[in-house]
Amino acid sequence: MPLRQHPHLYEINTLLWLRSLSRQLGRRVSLASVPDDRWDALRELGIDVIYLMGIWRRSAISREIARGEPALFDAYEHALPGWRAKDIAGSAFSIAAYEPDQAVGTWDDVDAVRAKFHARGMRLIVDFVVNHTAFDHAWVANHPDRYVNVPEDVFRRDLTAARIVETWSGEVRFIACARDPFFPPWNDVAQINHFSAGARAALIRELRTIAQHADGARCDMAMLALSEVFERTWGTLAGAPRPAEEFWAEARAAVPGFILLAEVYWDLEGRLQQLGFDFTYDKKFYDRLLHGSARDVRDHLRAAADFQKRSARFVENHDEERSASTFGDRVRAAAVAMSTVQGMRFYHDGQFEGLRARVPVQLGEAAEEPENGALAAFYHRLLTIVDGESFHAGEWRPLEIAPAGDGTHEHIAAWCWIHGSGLYVVVTNLGGGLAQAHVRLNAELPAGPPAFVFHDVLNERTFPRSRDALEAAGGLYVRLGTGEAHLFRVD
Repeated sequence: MPLRQHPHLYEINTLLWLRSLSRQLGRRVSLASVPDDRWDALRELGIDVIYLMGIWRRSAISREIARGEPALFDAYEHALPGWRAKDIAGSAFSIAAYEPDQAVGTWDDVDAVRAKFHARGMRLIVDFVVNHTAFDHAWVANHPDRYVNVPEDVFRRDLTAARIVETWSGEVRFIACARDPFFPPWNDVAQINHFSAGARAALIRELRTIAQHADGARCDMAMLALSEVFERTWGTLAGAPRPAEEFWAEARAAVPGFILLAEVYWDLEGRLQQLGFDFTYDKKFYDRLLHGSARDVRDHLRAAADFQKRSARFVENHDEERSASTFGDRVRAAAVAMSTVQGMRFYHDGQFEGLRARVPVQLGEAAEEPENGALAAFYHRLLTIVDGESFHAGEWRPLEIAPAGDGTHEHIAAWCWIHGSGLYVVVTNLGGGLAQAHVRLNAELPAGPPAFVFHDVLNERTFPRSRDALEAAGGLYVRLGTGEAHLFRVD
């Protein structure tokens, strides 16, 4: 069954989640033994895709490094006060093998969970990390030419640039630590050489194997595999000419029908969509919600409809701080905005409950936090509303905002969904104070009726308005406090 338009994705930090469930239930819980009511609850909220982050075998080398890395200690302490070395599991993105970690389960467990998802009309996606592997991945010793190799003199000048490895034949190599070109190297992962035909073929084989057990993959730092980015980052160390075809084009052809979601930045989202990604991260939308103005958000949403439909919108994920902390009293308006625009709506475990501590991907444990019951109830109502057909099969349109006596209309963003004769109007205050505006929507109102009732289904309030009054006022008058939003069903 194909995904519906504008699907809802829910990310779970698998190891943390299973350990938390184990404590709650008083028994060890693996993927296969998760109680069915946990999956039922997500389906009832309208979740279409579950992203099980961090199911692959973690690296012992990465774990050792993470346990002794002072730069991470403050983040550990914030998420798990009084942490101990045993609580560090190693990075979920330093993968020693594409096989389930024993702390999570087995291939049979993954298959069983996927079958449960399918029975509920949901899909499973997992991680695919093409830029690097752990240094204890079998390829490092058996196929070192699949990685960027650094000359010994370069290594001696910068001991952070590579790690010394010994191959199965006893040869000593200096394998580059993977990196984003704008940051120092990641010292626990080995940089795959994307100009190596052997490396690309091996990655495609791994992807095909994953596709036998999952319905899609969230592709970590996907833009780093683009030829121009890889060439700019590594230059002559690639040791081979640029391939004729992009890696992601080959990957897309290898797994037709497999959902590909790209973590991507640097304005390369459109490029990856062209290469076949179904969805790409929309970090700009997040940044504009958090740091920009409502005008910035409105302008961002004027991009082409196809681009919008393939953008993944979020207010938090495992890389970002918790939305309850970063957005503060604006979190509800931000949540309404991301949940009612076009594209994939990307939610994160703990987001609904208002958890505030971001958990580093190296931690295998996290402190229990109290639930924000009011925020959880808000999210339950919001997701129940946007699970409706209008927000998936309907037509999305931006709405013009006009002043209502002062300049605070600049804090308001509005749009609508039209499906058949149904109309929903969304209005959010994305600013930090009281705001008022007129929302111009006469062209969107059904022709004929002299009056309408605006049912705010999010806040359970009703506002009758005549057509004449709306036209005379220059639109629907709204007045919203910080973090407030209207979600009107227009009858």
